Amino acid sequence: MIKISASLLAADYGRIGEEVIRMADAGADYLHYDVMDGRFVPNITFGYGILEAIKEFGLPIDAHLMIVEPEKHIESFAAAGADTITIHAEACAHLHKTIQQIHECGCKAGVALNPATNPDVLKYVIGDLDLVLVMTVNPGFGGQKLIVPAQKKIADVRRMLDDVGSKAYLEVDGGMNIESIPETVALGADLLVVGSALYGAEDAAAFIDFVHAQ
Repeated sequence: MIKISASLLAADYGRIGEEVIRMADAGADYLHYDVMDGRFVPNITFGYGILEAIKEFGLPIDAHLMIVEPEKHIESFAAAGADTITIHAEACAHLHKTIQQIHECGCKAGVALNPATNPDVLKYVIGDLDLVLVMTVNPGFGGQKLIVPAQKKIADVRRMLDDVGSKAYLEVDGGMNIESIPETVALGADLLVVGSALYGAEDAAAFIDFVHAQ
């Protein structure tokens, strides 16, 4: 079954608790928690406190750290309740060491790739990963249009995972909607981050059922 991670970035920030409950009740598998620092990406978003507050609602939290020097913050996000912590290959001076740090904190480890990043950067760490996140938009803002050449990278990452027998999720984030989801799944994705299309859907549960059925 294809799984869905509801992006908190698209929620109504004035009703965050209600929005998380709404996604949980609709059947979302994960909550995608985008952390932006104003340096690695131009925007600034959530920190530890909101994560601690929403953890009580029960959805597993997929924390996506779009920040420089993520190693300085991994312990804090793990302590706040993250289940999976995903770091950017482009933001890490020592990628393998940081992946090990995530595991030592009791979390699953993911690595994200920006649209222009060659997946070969994963070659020597892929066996240590629980998740690979292919960005099909440039990180930093929600509601962007999918970058088609970046979508083609999904098949390359799927082959890399299959070649080493990895059970890691292949997650895709960016421009996911009713039109783009079927092709994204056909290319090999099995976990989709959905924001605007999900939160703005007339029936969130029906949208999630659509994703699960792919």
